[in-house]
Amino acid sequence: MVKIKKEAALNYHSCGKPGKIEVVPTKPYSTQTDLSLAYSPGVAEPCLEIEKDPENAYKYTAKGNLVAVISNGTAVLGLGDIGALGGKPVMEGKGLLFKIYGGIDVFDIELDEKDPEKFIQAVKAIAPTFGGINLEDIKAPECFEIERRLKEELDIPVMHDDQHGTAIISSAGLLNALEVAGKKIEEVRVVVNGAGASATSCTKLYIKLGVKKENILMLDSKGVITSDRENLTENKRFFATERRDVHTLEEAIKGADVFLGLSKGNVLSQDMVRSMAKSPIVFALANPVSEISYEDAMASRPDVLMSTGRSDYPNQINNVIGFPYIFRGALDTHATTINEEMKLAAVHAIANLAKQPVPEIVNSTYHVNNFSFGPSYFIPKPVDPRLITDVSMAVAKAAIASGVARHVIQDWDAYRLQLKELMGQESKLTRQLYDTARRDPQRVVFAEGNHPNMLKAAVEAKAEGICHPILLGNDEQIKKLSSELKLNMEGIEVINLRDDKQNERRENYARILSEKRAREGATFQEANDKMFECNYFGMMMVETGDADAFITGIYTKYSNTIKVAKEVIGIREGLDHFGTMHILNSKKGTYFLADTLINRHPNTDTLIDLAKLAEQSVRFFNHEPVIAMISYSNFGSDKEGSPKKVHEAINYMHQNYPELAIDGEMQVNFAMDRKLRDAKYPFTRLKGKDVNTLVFPNLSSANTCYKFIQAMQPEAELIGPIQMGLNKPIHFTDIESSVRDIVNITAIATIDAIVEKKKKNN
Repeated sequence: MVKIKKEAALNYHSCGKPGKIEVVPTKPYSTQTDLSLAYSPGVAEPCLEIEKDPENAYKYTAKGNLVAVISNGTAVLGLGDIGALGGKPVMEGKGLLFKIYGGIDVFDIELDEKDPEKFIQAVKAIAPTFGGINLEDIKAPECFEIERRLKEELDIPVMHDDQHGTAIISSAGLLNALEVAGKKIEEVRVVVNGAGASATSCTKLYIKLGVKKENILMLDSKGVITSDRENLTENKRFFATERRDVHTLEEAIKGADVFLGLSKGNVLSQDMVRSMAKSPIVFALANPVSEISYEDAMASRPDVLMSTGRSDYPNQINNVIGFPYIFRGALDTHATTINEEMKLAAVHAIANLAKQPVPEIVNSTYHVNNFSFGPSYFIPKPVDPRLITDVSMAVAKAAIASGVARHVIQDWDAYRLQLKELMGQESKLTRQLYDTARRDPQRVVFAEGNHPNMLKAAVEAKAEGICHPILLGNDEQIKKLSSELKLNMEGIEVINLRDDKQNERRENYARILSEKRAREGATFQEANDKMFECNYFGMMMVETGDADAFITGIYTKYSNTIKVAKEVIGIREGLDHFGTMHILNSKKGTYFLADTLINRHPNTDTLIDLAKLAEQSVRFFNHEPVIAMISYSNFGSDKEGSPKKVHEAINYMHQNYPELAIDGEMQVNFAMDRKLRDAKYPFTRLKGKDVNTLVFPNLSSANTCYKFIQAMQPEAELIGPIQMGLNKPIHFTDIESSVRDIVNITAIATIDAIVEKKKKNN
């Protein structure tokens, strides 16, 4: 675990704008009309509609995506009763987690009130503002009554996450740990050390899942809770045992199958773990110091199945796996409550997720080859992108089935896509690309098949149904790597260029290439030697029709790849240059940037070709091109260097493509601000139009622009580089390309191949 220093923590919270969350407008506000719609007089109309029907608040306000995180600071994160204001950083942190994992907005509210009745009344008074209420860090036993009353008296979801969040995640972990251990839930003996809000909620949920109440022993600070003890609270009385032969943790844990700790650090010894049953399950969840350390538990016996609340050990029981998605499903159905059916649905969704193949983003985040269901992985990781869909949908379905939903979701496929788009996992553009590619999957060759990302991308592309992959590389190495990564290679062809079986094919490719380049000094022997290189071999597969598209670039230098592409494939007729484009998907829209990879210092003729290619490529993606050719000057104000070249290119485009919406040279701020551009330069062909395509004057500016956006806006989706202008579907990646980047390019390559075939057939 990274040791957090006091100074670093204080700097984190104080640097820049103090705190961790802010309010951001979601509607335009730059004009007087915007402001009149946002406030007076326009705001009166939605007010009147809500007065007629309160359900309209979900339509016209942020209520449906707004949760209150409310605390009085009486039981903060192991810090205890530090007061309402003292707990505010924690509540802000909870708001941050709601937003980044569930796309849910939060107001954190710290109530300086310890009296349960007054606290309840205060929450009820502000409840109309919110679609849900998350109670946080309120001490027991008051928290039980506060939550019970608010659930009864409000018509929106209320959940005390300290109780139910831990209960839901640990229940999912328990189901899976029992499966790994080969034990039946109705037979196991459970020891619970702790009797606070989390412990009692966890144990009640375990009972709903099948643990028998008589098989549970619960301990508080005085020892085992027995029925003959005086002054027991209602919650403790519920769990009191009739047994009189056990009083201490050491006595209770002998022969137990499960230990759940929600108490304090270092109370569980190695000898106690050794005294447990075969394959014991130990959930040591005290914070910040566990009841027993992970190292001590694992050293005590090799068959222990261990969970903690810490992120640096396997099987972390982390509430963030649950609460953003539970509230997401509840909000999206306008649920009146979070009931037991919804909580159990979340438990099973989380448990099932751990049994599925793990997405690449999870493996890469934790720097492992592949998580797989078993002793070291029976709870999903917090970064798993499927939580937003699987858990939210399960909760939403349970809300509808149990009759607490006021909004019934009809199209579950559309809802799944909505959730993915909400979290930036998928955009309409990428979905369209994948759907189009699936209609006619092509034979796509992947160079550098020995590279883990290229190999994983080929497998994922096959699973997505967007292509029939062919991998180039050493077949034994690929087999070994795929086995280590636990990848399903069924249906994926592997070609080893150095295999004698490829001699005839290599010679055939060499003969074709040498004849094609005979007047350029090419010989058969030279061409044959080149066929041992994956770029030459793979491109010749496409050139001869043995494959439909080619993906390369993970290892290879661009300069070499460009040279091979020109030599083997050639540039499209009517052009002297080719280039690449990146697509940027952002909240403001979809933008196309060129040339981001190929032409370092384009002259006027190159810029003309790039403008033509950009126009064709944007139409390829079903967008109407509105092109700005970028420079550091505007419309002839600088007549030297790159502005001059851009100016000349624009003159050519205007003369030869009079209907095309293209203009320049212009600075990027004028390109992106229609009102500013139209006011100062009303003569442009772009008047009244929003630019969606930027053609840059050189590689440095284009590459810097998209890399800067990538660094500053990691939530924005970048697709590329996308090849423009070669005769065949040859597409490039780079050394930084993720598996998803390569799969995106593969979908484009497949569509490119489909279009090429249609052209030939026509």
